[in-house]
Amino acid sequence: MPITPVDKIWMDGELVDWADARVHVLSHGVHYGSGVFEGIRCYETRSGPAVWHLEEHLKRLFRSAKLYHMEIPFSQEALADAVRETIRANGLTSCYIRPLVFRGYGEMGVNPLNAPVNVTIAVWPWGAYLGEQAIEHGVRVKVSSWKRNDQNSLPSAAKATGQYINGVLAKVESLKAGYDEAILLNQAGYITDGSGENVFAVRGGVLCTPPISAGCLDGITRATVMEMAAELGYQVREQNLTRTDLYNADEAFFTGTAAEITPIRELDDRVIGEGTRGPTTKELQGLFFSAVKGEVERYAAFLTPVA
Repeated sequence: MPITPVDKIWMDGELVDWADARVHVLSHGVHYGSGVFEGIRCYETRSGPAVWHLEEHLKRLFRSAKLYHMEIPFSQEALADAVRETIRANGLTSCYIRPLVFRGYGEMGVNPLNAPVNVTIAVWPWGAYLGEQAIEHGVRVKVSSWKRNDQNSLPSAAKATGQYINGVLAKVESLKAGYDEAILLNQAGYITDGSGENVFAVRGGVLCTPPISAGCLDGITRATVMEMAAELGYQVREQNLTRTDLYNADEAFFTGTAAEITPIRELDDRVIGEGTRGPTTKELQGLFFSAVKGEVERYAAFLTPVA
């Protein structure tokens, strides 16, 4: 989806004009993908704009940086303040938020340890990641020929910039074949996730999703949906899934900060369930979208007010 420019971006402690938020072409992160990032959403609520799971996202950002031996030169609290400041500076009531930590200009070569570490936070308006119609009608998906990175090659626990080229290959392959999204398998042939989303299957009223050990990201929306589903009375399992488990599912859907909860209506030209958004998916969507808008008291703690 295209980015809509706004006024300001936060860079290393200062708000700068959108057009002036630049990095040197010889920055380490540009050449070697040495960076970590997060995707966060701010929603409009009755009490004003609020950021969904801000603390959990920033905790994961620091965990990702630790895995790549990157010392973030700001505290988690300072970055939380910076997120809110950037949203206020741009006058947004809802938006997508992209904190990025990357190794900057000053060193070249695969040894990154002497390169400076830079931090930026950008915000912009962004609708449904897979399209507004997808939330209701679902998406067509194919299993990619590209396998997910092995855990001992690149750690799936890190949300790192360079690692996402794996997902880019799968996404482009699916688009060129006429689909909306891809699902990647691990080296053992089990489902991991989409190019940038976690995957759930529903069968007989039981929700199943691949375990983190399969190689999928430890998604924050994934964990929230598992919690919500359990509260609604569904049995939730983390277990290895094959592609046929999705072919034969009653329902399937993606979760993620960008994707939110998006139904999967077809996989590899096989209709899943009735080929429409199923009742379980719809029920979870209803609770999720009410929660992020501040309409469910028991999930109010997941929202951080911007004001």
